[in-house]
Amino acid sequence: MEKQKLPNATAVLVLGILSILTCCCWGIIGLILGIVALILAKKDITLYIENPEHYVGYSNINTGRVLAIIGIVLSSLYLIFTVYMKINFTDEEMKGIQENLLEKIKQQQEQE
Repeated sequence: MEKQKLPNATAVLVLGILSILTCCCWGIIGLILGIVALILAKKDITLYIENPEHYVGYSNINTGRVLAIIGIVLSSLYLIFTVYMKINFTDEEMKGIQENLLEKIKQQQEQE
């Protein structure tokens, strides 16, 4: 009997990568993609454990799962940071901070 690919192996890998790439979109998109990847990975891991001789692509599932976990952690940190900044600083203060940073960058460029 020929071995089959795990049904969601590629999807888990792609979602894991996308969860890392989209972690800076306020943290929400990366968080959602990472959670979906973990759910699909759990289903495929269960399927593989039941019949390991029938399936290939387990390494893609593990890689996608690790990437999804990294994406979830990065997205969570970014979401927490965003909420913290919104709670503690007004929009005017944020603009002032941004202007100060831009001035410091210009000064450093002029010194070089």
